[in-house]
Amino acid sequence: MARLKVENLTFSFEYKTILEDISFEVNKGEVVSIVGPSGGGKTTLLRLCANLLDRQKGKIENSFKTQSIAFQDPCLLPWKNVINNIAFGLKAQRIPKKEQLKRAKEIALKFGLEEEDFDKFPKELSGGMSQRISFARALVTKPELLFLDEPFSALDIGLKEELQNHVIELAKQKKTTIFFITHDIMEAVRLSDKILVLEPDPGRIIKTFTFNIPQSKRDDSYIYSKTTKLLQDPYIIKTFELELK
Repeated sequence: MARLKVENLTFSFEYKTILEDISFEVNKGEVVSIVGPSGGGKTTLLRLCANLLDRQKGKIENSFKTQSIAFQDPCLLPWKNVINNIAFGLKAQRIPKKEQLKRAKEIALKFGLEEEDFDKFPKELSGGMSQRISFARALVTKPELLFLDEPFSALDIGLKEELQNHVIELAKQKKTTIFFITHDIMEAVRLSDKILVLEPDPGRIIKTFTFNIPQSKRDDSYIYSKTTKLLQDPYIIKTFELELK
């Protein structure tokens, strides 16, 4: 069975240790999140797992055949229009041009874009629309493993919930494995099968929380109660430097 397995991973930049002795697994069909404060090494960890940074010490085993990534910054290509930005990954897979455009248009409509938007360029788009396109581009290739680097953090409440619902649908289908990072505990509770807590300076995983109820069955009451409980956990308090009143 496909999995992402990290063993004893340590990473340093110049003379500073960013991550130290990191070990965890993401199994096929799981949604796993890394939570921790800003600057704690979450993005570095994700980029190492996605093979965007060179590993220094430790082992990373990734047996998924295909993967894609969506960042907090949409990173759209300014010289390509909406449809060609979405279809960019399909071109790398050598999908015929006609099929590229068909699939790109289908997922664009699914993500709430209008046909009149298809020929627009990034400079003509709102931040929310750009993020929709970034998310669509990551999913149009139908990856087995999807990396998400805080793609919801800068969005308004409505769009954030809309894109999170897409993640919940993917989790329900169990066709896409998701590894994402966030500093939002409630977001992690809503979306994750497993939450890994990353303590900073240097980044180390100090606690794991698991949830057995499917994401689609988690109502607001469940999410609020679980979030409240986590915010009272000593490891969360220590990691986020929270003070209980």
